[in-house]
Amino acid sequence: MLLFIIGLIILIGGGFFYSKYVESQLAPDDRETPAVKKADGVDYVVMSEKKNWLINLLNIAGTGPILGPIQGILFGPIAFLAIPIGCVFAGAVHDYMTGFISMRNGGSQVPKLVGKYIGDGVRKFYNIVIAILLLLTGVVFVYTPGDLIANDVLKIGVDSKAIWIIYAVIFIYYILSTVLPIDKLIGRIYPIFGAFLIISAIGVFIGIFVKGSGDLSFANAGLLAEHPLGQKFIPSFFITVACGILSGFHGSQVTLISRTIKAESEAKVTFYSTMIAEGFIAMVWAAGAMVIFSSGQAPLDTAGTLMVGKISKYFMGNVGGLLAVLGVIALPITSGDTAFRSLRLIISEELNIDQKSPSKRAALSAALFIPAIAILFFAKSNPNGFNMLWRYFGFTNQFVATFALAVATIYLINNNKNYIITLIPGIFYVFVVFSFIINIKGLGLGMPFSIAYPAAAVIAVLYAFFIVKIGKKNKTRIESIILD
Repeated sequence: MLLFIIGLIILIGGGFFYSKYVESQLAPDDRETPAVKKADGVDYVVMSEKKNWLINLLNIAGTGPILGPIQGILFGPIAFLAIPIGCVFAGAVHDYMTGFISMRNGGSQVPKLVGKYIGDGVRKFYNIVIAILLLLTGVVFVYTPGDLIANDVLKIGVDSKAIWIIYAVIFIYYILSTVLPIDKLIGRIYPIFGAFLIISAIGVFIGIFVKGSGDLSFANAGLLAEHPLGQKFIPSFFITVACGILSGFHGSQVTLISRTIKAESEAKVTFYSTMIAEGFIAMVWAAGAMVIFSSGQAPLDTAGTLMVGKISKYFMGNVGGLLAVLGVIALPITSGDTAFRSLRLIISEELNIDQKSPSKRAALSAALFIPAIAILFFAKSNPNGFNMLWRYFGFTNQFVATFALAVATIYLINNNKNYIITLIPGIFYVFVVFSFIINIKGLGLGMPFSIAYPAAAVIAVLYAFFIVKIGKKNKTRIESIILD
């Protein structure tokens, strides 16, 4: 329990002080934001700081900060330190930097930022990667809440044909949220989802102290427990926990909110603190899972979606547990809708498709949902389909984050600021993603870690070298590109 409390202190206290330092490197001023300068009543709409904060939190907090930490806690209590440290120095910095740089560039999505700061060739490659990630994210966040609704709310079983009706309803909501102006649907519905999210997180948090174990650890295990499947802490822990520490998917979400912020001074609260809040959610569910696992109430190989129900009911009872499950259902739904919306905006920007016309938004959205439905059908009909989907999603998610961190590093170099604050997280995650994909069997190269680690280290060093070189030598080219 002490380590859990220390982790919370690091998360909240560290986030409070470090966010001020990061803000000093960005130097927000009173210039007009894209929401004011480019107001169009569709994507560029001024919203209040509180609403932006809640919407951004729900956008970035999918099932990652719940299902990820539930599995990540199998590495032991070290999770209570790794999650807050990662959030403060990597995840929150990634989100704040990406959102702020987008604001300084007319609310541009990350692909255009990559093109400006890194180069057009890299931008083309990034567009393919981020499109795949957003499509996979949208599908994952139809599959996951659909199964939770079927299993924990309607009690009909996830293999029932009726589950396709649930999927269809979720898709219809996604279509509406993708096509309608952001403040017409998302801005009005999110407070309801937010209430469920807050109830679930606070309910489990209180339950940990009231009904939880005084020692949040596994018996006969130290700070770092031996993973039941023999996975290595690095890289598997960081790929597994993902959104609870750092997520490339967030880059596509904070750039949406960069278009609805009234003043640059609101960016720190809107972007940095929401990632700290997500870290809190991750800590709470990790601790809840530790109690259930360590007390023998569930075997270590229990599926994450089943653990959600067990944790919720144990700490909050049947009624409170149902509310908690509804909160967990809300998380992926509110991330899935904006995943498709972000994909629409990225493609429309790349192909210069005007999005002011409802008919053009609807046509582009329909085109996006066709492959999404096909992927969902494959994942549902193939016994190992969802596992493949989730693993590729996890790898791609972290890989995408390294591009945004590279953009932030070059931006700081160009402005004569401390670029180490983004370069170090970028180097670390390049090492994580490449050591993972080089090692993992089936989805990757299947090489032993004796090869994966050195190879990933070399790639990470090259990443750092070229990013710093680009930042220092291409300042004139970068300054000549105006994104507005």
